[in-house]
Amino acid sequence: MIHYRKILELHDEGISLRGIAASTGNSRQKVTEILAIAEKKGLVCPLEEEMTDRWIEEFLFPEKTLEASGRQPLNFDYIHEELAKPNVTLSLLHHEYEAECRLKNKIPYSYRSFLRHYSRYADKYKATLRIRRKPGEIMEVDWAGSTAFIIDRDTGEKVKAYVFVATLPCSQLSYAEATLSMDLHSWITAHNNAYAYFGGSTQIIVPDNLKASVTKHTSKELVLNSTYREMADHYNTVVMPARVRSPKDKSSVEGAVGAISTWIIAALRNTHCFSIDELNEEVWRKLEEFNRRPFTRKKGSRLSAFEEEEKFALSPLPSTPYKISVWKTAKVRPDYHISVESMFYSVPYEYINRDVEVRLSDSLIEIYFNHMRVATHKRLYGKYGQLSTVRDHMPDNHKLYVDQTPEAAIEWAENIGTSTLKVVRYILDASTNEKQGLQSIFSLKKSERSYTKYEIERACKMIASMTNRPTVKSIQTILKNNKKNDAEQELKRKTEISKNNYGFTRGASYYGGKDK
Repeated sequence: MIHYRKILELHDEGISLRGIAASTGNSRQKVTEILAIAEKKGLVCPLEEEMTDRWIEEFLFPEKTLEASGRQPLNFDYIHEELAKPNVTLSLLHHEYEAECRLKNKIPYSYRSFLRHYSRYADKYKATLRIRRKPGEIMEVDWAGSTAFIIDRDTGEKVKAYVFVATLPCSQLSYAEATLSMDLHSWITAHNNAYAYFGGSTQIIVPDNLKASVTKHTSKELVLNSTYREMADHYNTVVMPARVRSPKDKSSVEGAVGAISTWIIAALRNTHCFSIDELNEEVWRKLEEFNRRPFTRKKGSRLSAFEEEEKFALSPLPSTPYKISVWKTAKVRPDYHISVESMFYSVPYEYINRDVEVRLSDSLIEIYFNHMRVATHKRLYGKYGQLSTVRDHMPDNHKLYVDQTPEAAIEWAENIGTSTLKVVRYILDASTNEKQGLQSIFSLKKSERSYTKYEIERACKMIASMTNRPTVKSIQTILKNNKKNDAEQELKRKTEISKNNYGFTRGASYYGGKDK
């Protein structure tokens, strides 16, 4: 048996390698190897009483114990590294280990022994055990049961502050933030800040069944809050709420909540802050101390475990944090508009009387029907009752009415003829207000449905020759009369043609008589 403890203690006293080798009966090469591995694994003097030669040997050379059994040794570093990869489990690694043993004609360890040896290795050498939690896989979130407080400067009263907690189960690194409410805006903002603190996003978020995260959660159906689902999509993560009344589904954050309630909330019980920003500065100072506190049963801290074992596995954050938006439902009114906070936004008229979903952000209003976006508007602010109307959302008859402008009226008249243009200019100039004149021209334009451009131009030419004050009504009368006269003349012409169009008849001579 090598005297590992003596070697380490002599080295700590400053004895040379030659002196240690002579004192312990080991070669200088072996002594150098032991000291190098001990330094690499952080085993330094003074040593505790339970650190016997056998304990130190298992700590420095765990493979020796396994080799002594005649079984295929385990590569613990490889196992620990592979477990960090997505979907890799100990059962898969054990299956591959057994296949390797068969090729080398070695005896493999059973799965239970395989699991036990890895657990011992991870407990001694690594900050995290990757059997249950993979690095970068899950972030568990919740509100702390205990509350902090700030002091109102005016009244001196204590105002409750609620503490949001997020924990990464693999490394146990936690984030905490105080807010004045537990509403949706605070919930989403705290998530943004948590991801910024961790420097990346996880594959899965595990929240409780709060209204800010879950609308409905039964054994058959899960409906997430629309804003929360949108935030998860922004960070390319999946929301998997804990089962109702099942705190074990998020045991890490439940434990972190208890610890943070003690080491942060309770530690600040005598600290007086007068704003939520001041309180958060104190919370984050205590949080830094909390994450740097050494583990009680293994070396390292939450922060060192995160940096060594989990930080690499987080997904990169988007270029910009998620901007909160609010979802509402609305019914499309008969005038093909919806009302949102006393402002009115148009929707394609085909959706009249339909229920639609509305997404409100700081700058945009987006309208969805059956998860398909049908309209987008710039959000209106200021005086109530403002309208945002898109021309393409209108039915055709409404488009005609809205398109009535002096410029459009003159353009239309130019396409008809010079007489029509003269009449339109007169109506615009003679009307007491522009709207009245445009209404009259609109009535004239509707004549195109029943009359040709030639007929309209002819009627305008006739009315211009009769009076210097033409009206739309008089033009419409002439159009009707012209139509009637044209129809009568056409009928007369057809009648005359039918009278003059005799058929071929045989004369009397054909029958033996004499033609007269």
